[in-house]
Amino acid sequence: MHDFGGRTVLITGASGGIGGATARMLAAQGAQVLACGRDENALAALAAQTGATTLRFDVTKEDEVRDAIEGRDLDGVVNCAGWGGAIETPQEADVEVFDKVMAINARSTLLVTKHASRQMIRHGRGGSIVNVSSQASLVGLTGHIAYGSSKAAMDNMTRVSALELGRYNIRVNSVNPTVVMTPMSAWYWGRPEIEGPFLEQMPLGRWATEDDVAGPVVFLLSDQAAMITGVCLPVDGGYTNR
Repeated sequence: MHDFGGRTVLITGASGGIGGATARMLAAQGAQVLACGRDENALAALAAQTGATTLRFDVTKEDEVRDAIEGRDLDGVVNCAGWGGAIETPQEADVEVFDKVMAINARSTLLVTKHASRQMIRHGRGGSIVNVSSQASLVGLTGHIAYGSSKAAMDNMTRVSALELGRYNIRVNSVNPTVVMTPMSAWYWGRPEIEGPFLEQMPLGRWATEDDVAGPVVFLLSDQAAMITGVCLPVDGGYTNR
């Protein structure tokens, strides 16, 4: 267990599986959670369960991000908002889908990091930002031209932000999970012809759970990771090491 008493952590994508699991884990360890997400019912249930404060803003629009974050004393941020887009080859890619995936996954990470880091610097206590990336940024996955590109952009933001923000004692890291069988994933990865061959190549031989990803996120937010920054941490059952 980590002690997050007196600390405020902003989580985007908190109405989804990984974001919600992270919010619950942080709240159980004393954090005040600011939860942003698109599913109002899921956010309301999360708030009732954890005492989280819910925020409504479009993570792809800078004015909404700025207005939601400005003036808040933040100690941590989890960029977990994401969209899978479509399964497409480069020669078939729909550019509008590509642009939307980049906006939700990459642009939002930049905007939240930009405005949250300003408040963290003002607050003067340092802190930690964790970006929820993907194994799709570390290896080529068939059909993942848009999603993999967006997560690779997120990983580069992690590395550059770690360099830029270290002087303020703000750490920036990514976690790069394999598939978590959320509704966003199941429509593709749950197909027997996709799931079977993929899991055969994974040393641990199973999909990740939401808590499998939330645990490393919480660790990277904690003081126990005080000397870790600029890292893209695979949480993938050994898939990218095969």
